[in-house]
Amino acid sequence: MSDRLEPIWQPSADRIQQSNLTAFVERVSRRYCRDFRTYAELHAWSIEHPEQFWQAIWEFSEIIASIPAQQVLSRGNTFAETAWFPDACLNFAENLLRRRDDKTALVSFTEDGICRTLTYSQLYQQVAELATSLRESGITTGDRVAGFLPNIRETVVAMLATASIGAIWSSCSPDFGINGLSDRFGQIEPRLLFAADGYEYKGKKLDCLERVRQLQSQLPSLEKIVIVPFLDAAPNLRGLDKVVLYEDFLQKEASEIVFEQLPFNHPLCIVYSSGTTGMPKCIVHGAGGTLLQHSKELRLHTDLQPDDTIFYFTTCGWMMWNWLVSSLSVGATVILYEGSPFHPSPERLFNLIDAEKISIFGTSARYLAAVEKAGVKPRLTHQLSYLKTLLSTGSPLVPANYEYVYRDVKNDVCLSSISGGTDILSCFALGNPTLPVYVGELQCLGLGMAVDVFDEVGNPCVGKKGELVCKQPFPCCPLGFWNDPQGEKFYRAYFAKFDNIWTHGDYAEISDRLTHRGLIIYGRSDTVLNPGGVRIGTAEIYRQVEQFEEILESLAVGQHWQDDERIILFVILKADKILDETLIKHLKTQIRENTTPRHVPAKIIAVPDLPRTLNGKLVELAVRRLIHDEPVSNTDALANPEALDYFKNLAELNC
Repeated sequence: MSDRLEPIWQPSADRIQQSNLTAFVERVSRRYCRDFRTYAELHAWSIEHPEQFWQAIWEFSEIIASIPAQQVLSRGNTFAETAWFPDACLNFAENLLRRRDDKTALVSFTEDGICRTLTYSQLYQQVAELATSLRESGITTGDRVAGFLPNIRETVVAMLATASIGAIWSSCSPDFGINGLSDRFGQIEPRLLFAADGYEYKGKKLDCLERVRQLQSQLPSLEKIVIVPFLDAAPNLRGLDKVVLYEDFLQKEASEIVFEQLPFNHPLCIVYSSGTTGMPKCIVHGAGGTLLQHSKELRLHTDLQPDDTIFYFTTCGWMMWNWLVSSLSVGATVILYEGSPFHPSPERLFNLIDAEKISIFGTSARYLAAVEKAGVKPRLTHQLSYLKTLLSTGSPLVPANYEYVYRDVKNDVCLSSISGGTDILSCFALGNPTLPVYVGELQCLGLGMAVDVFDEVGNPCVGKKGELVCKQPFPCCPLGFWNDPQGEKFYRAYFAKFDNIWTHGDYAEISDRLTHRGLIIYGRSDTVLNPGGVRIGTAEIYRQVEQFEEILESLAVGQHWQDDERIILFVILKADKILDETLIKHLKTQIRENTTPRHVPAKIIAVPDLPRTLNGKLVELAVRRLIHDEPVSNTDALANPEALDYFKNLAELNC
């Protein structure tokens, strides 16, 4: 728990009164004759009366549906058997494109300062043109459409066009290597691929077309490739089959969108797990649950309003991109940025906040630590007049990050650390415009989310560290994994530890404050790596290391380091080999080129042995605990417990 008893920030009475959350509370109080004196009481009601709560969210969000919901919840014995709004029909894209006027919808920036905008009417027109093209290409409901694209406006248009016809969207950012791409897209078999010719990072122009050429040979399902020129207006398409340029693909005469009306839980998108134990799992999310959950989080927890300008620094390979784009459903202006946040200077994003009058800015804890280290003090150099909320996710926001924001960024801003993930495409705990901010704590548990913290045997433990769980079904629960017809992988991923209780894989602690339950996130409780807040699976690293004949075996873990996490790779070498600088360089290059730069280990260390179970499975979690100077239990289950002794001496890893 935080030692600070007093909040570091409190909202003004005017801010509380003018918030969407206050308006929502007043509405449900009148309708259900309730008197909510604290947020804790509101949250408890949302859990105890899910039908009333989610119906209220539906109405407050003014969800557009061709068949309105008559029933909110069809209860089942398990999460998978529970159905939300089972008789409703809607379209996700229609709800994001409800506004069709000259208000600015998207502002797309690149590193070099190029700015392109779309109004809501222009956005609707472009989606209409692309949706018509998709239909004429034979893409229909349930087909997969993949995006290998930078964070630009064409990516948003492609996603909305895909959703408008009921097809399923899935995207990876352009820094993915060919293996990372084929591991993901190869499983879902897309019929059409949108890809850019390249992207820019830290002033360098980086090609994507060679990976697209390799990808087309590995994806026999592909019937068409649509290239979005980013680096070159006339990119070299040599070696590409069934290819067309984006502008040539658009049906310019189209002006209306035929929004396919589908059941509440029809598949909207596929995102990917980190691939800890093998190939990344393809997580399928439903349209209705995503729409309702994002609306709740944006409107109530973030206090997003139509006159706001919102910017989250993200790529289209991270779930925060999906969350950001959902801001269009509120009618706000969405800022997109493609490139390094430190190019050409560490003040780049703060310059953008001032120039675009951004009111809600989202980033990562790692970014805040990096700009502080770079000596950036926006409070002295920038206006930040419109900035009212600063969001952070990806990794725990440590006390030093809170102190930096309120000392050197802005003293009157709601600093909301949020936590959830790819698994639910949203949050379990997040911000609240009506509550104070305490150092080291997420402000509150999400409305409608029965979040708790369990000890090892499944008992709730307020004020103590334990497993983050969710005890009741929620609308944004994934539909399942692609190619998992019996749901066995899905069950093992989230429900194997506590039966019919969602176990998220984070260590957390709930505060014992009476007015609200703040949350402290300590990091992963499993073996998922999390450098810079980007979840990475060890299996993707192992696949690259296995290609080196010098190495017999390897094990990768994450180590807490300078308010972040870095990857440590341990290797067992063949008897006649040494781990010299040349081999280390080759290893890092292989990993970088075939996965992403985030997969590259900070340290590669040779060890004589690695701990394994009696069945021969490597024990990553035991090594992770040891290098953090934490005890390892149940060593009797290890075939070679003596292998642990080496790691006990590496707690600091200053070598």
